[in-house]
Amino acid sequence: MLSNLWQDHKASLAALAVLLAVLWASIVIVPETKQAVIVRFGEPVRVINRFKPNVDYGQTGAGISFRIPIAETLVMVDKRVLAVDMDRQQVLSSDQRRLEVDAYARVRIIDPVKMVRTAGTTDRVVEQLQPILNSVLRQELGKRTFQSLLTAERGEAMRQIRQGLDRESREYGAQVIDVRLKRADLPEGSPLESAFTSMQAVRQKEATTIRAQGQKQAQIIQADAEAQASKIYADAFNKDPAFYDFYRAMQSYTTTFANPENKSGSTIVLSPENEYLRQFKGR
Repeated sequence: MLSNLWQDHKASLAALAVLLAVLWASIVIVPETKQAVIVRFGEPVRVINRFKPNVDYGQTGAGISFRIPIAETLVMVDKRVLAVDMDRQQVLSSDQRRLEVDAYARVRIIDPVKMVRTAGTTDRVVEQLQPILNSVLRQELGKRTFQSLLTAERGEAMRQIRQGLDRESREYGAQVIDVRLKRADLPEGSPLESAFTSMQAVRQKEATTIRAQGQKQAQIIQADAEAQASKIYADAFNKDPAFYDFYRAMQSYTTTFANPENKSGSTIVLSPENEYLRQFKGR
């Protein structure tokens, strides 16, 4: 029965099999994490599930699509963020310090057509960006001192490195999202100890300068306060010179006769007519 069916409809069944094979070969399934570049005879013609910023997954075209078998091939490009790791290397800072630097960058393919034309695959893009990251990092850190990398200036350095790497990565259809330093330290041994000693001396010098400036400001403030107090006293006592004379005499009596530091019990003998005791006479 089957043999007779095959003999009677051999051509039709063969054509159906070929049609199904062609149909199967034309179906393309693109996952959410990929963007597919359709290449026709070596030339990219369109992109399926292209990366679009600020668009949620499921809204960019992932799923089943179609291509022309044999004539069109498929190149899958990752939509996710890619890591570009730099091998640890030594970088010479502007103050002639050799730094052990370890860094990484995060990139995303935003123009898959340009990427396919220039690099071919995402792995090739990462390989191309690694030496560029090394070069940009050397150039930027070479402009700065080691101490500046320990301050807020480090953020500015990383921004400049990211911008420089981003300009280069655009040639490969990629966008640099971030660049970070894992470490930027001096090599172990005498260079590190020498740097710590130098930094300690600089900080001590800065501390001495700050203390001197603080003492200077304190003396100026104290002098101004004493001058203002003297002026206030003068203005107040000039309104009643007799009261001022009385007030000063009372202060002198307190210091002389009620001095708590006079623990020996010394006795002072004065004549009632003594000018020093004039305030006890009354008016």
